[in-house]
Amino acid sequence: MENEMPREKGIDHSISFLQEGYEFIVNRQRQLRSNVFETRILGKKAICMIGEEAARLFYDTDKFQRSGAAPNRIVQTLFGENSVQTLDGEAHRHRKEMLMSVMTKEEVARIVDMTKLQWEQSIDQWSQKDSIVFYDEMKELLCKVAFQWIGYPLHEQDTKRLTKELAAMFETPAVFGVTHWIGRSYRNQVEKNMQQLIRDTRDEKIKFPKNSVLHQFAFYKDVDGYVLDEETAAVEIINLLRPIVAIAIYANFTLLALHEFPKEKEKLQNYPDYPRMFVQEVRRFYPFFPFIVATVKEDFTWNNHEFKAGTMTLLDLYGTNNDPALWENPGSFYPERFASWQGSPFSFIPQGGGDYILGHRCAGEQMTIEIMKVSLDYLVNKIQYDIPEQDLSFDLNDIPSIPKSKIILENVRRVQENIQ
Repeated sequence: MENEMPREKGIDHSISFLQEGYEFIVNRQRQLRSNVFETRILGKKAICMIGEEAARLFYDTDKFQRSGAAPNRIVQTLFGENSVQTLDGEAHRHRKEMLMSVMTKEEVARIVDMTKLQWEQSIDQWSQKDSIVFYDEMKELLCKVAFQWIGYPLHEQDTKRLTKELAAMFETPAVFGVTHWIGRSYRNQVEKNMQQLIRDTRDEKIKFPKNSVLHQFAFYKDVDGYVLDEETAAVEIINLLRPIVAIAIYANFTLLALHEFPKEKEKLQNYPDYPRMFVQEVRRFYPFFPFIVATVKEDFTWNNHEFKAGTMTLLDLYGTNNDPALWENPGSFYPERFASWQGSPFSFIPQGGGDYILGHRCAGEQMTIEIMKVSLDYLVNKIQYDIPEQDLSFDLNDIPSIPKSKIILENVRRVQENIQ
């Protein structure tokens, strides 16, 4: 057929999918010269798409659904059973409203203050050490922030364990073998503990303030007017905690950008709006989440391409954020591109696209940006450090991708300590 959807040759491309990671879709887009193509992954036919027009289509809830779309290994590590990411229609809208209800300006301001406090405490600890591994330290810092924010401040002895368990949820979905199964077991353990916490809250064995996130979620009612079952309530609380810890990935790339583009520091110190632009460019330029998945609801035709009901469909987030059709010189780190950026919610999609309530765009995106801005301020204006020789490269076939050394810092100290 003249307008037949381009297809990748071969029986199955699961191995290439794992080997190429973030670049799997982009590589085939270039080879097939098409923003939409067909392949086979994990023994199933899959449609892959990239670009703004594709994103706009992907978020059309009349054409795509999330229920049953995500591979089981993603559900069992990253999302959790019956999470908001796996819902459609009224159930999704109602659950998303629950998440957005705690993403108010006041709550964002509160978590910003908590992040600053944890940075202050962490600097005191880091300054007593010869060196730190920044990625690991940021995961712990943000884990403390996350639990304090929901209303359950951590004891110091629990921090490392919970950091490891939450981080495994986003570090192991794309890994095969023992590491992946360890990630699943960690998630099961966190869910079990969170379910007990919810039971204790409902039974008034533990009393949290009624305005706390934990209390609100423990007693939140579903679309039919019933409180969520313990399992689902636990999953959604974890869906608040896990993404906050995952901001450590962005924090690492923020530090890497400062190191790789040292001339940016002067701009950050002299132009009030530049931190916002810098953070947005970090989110566009560096890899975070590679793609998202849905299934075709009913047969339809788009741009003369046939989409069959039940077909798994992947939208390339990283590729869209680096699409030369949307971004001038996408391979250049250029924060100024966001000075007067007027793009759509389908062209810049590091944490999903579309509308927050009606679509599947990440509820915590603004919170992510503000936490990144706090971390950037500390890295630029409030601490000094040395970066010894190390392997700062990162591979796009690793999901998630982070610098190989996780960025080792030496001689971390406060700026004012060096003022005479």
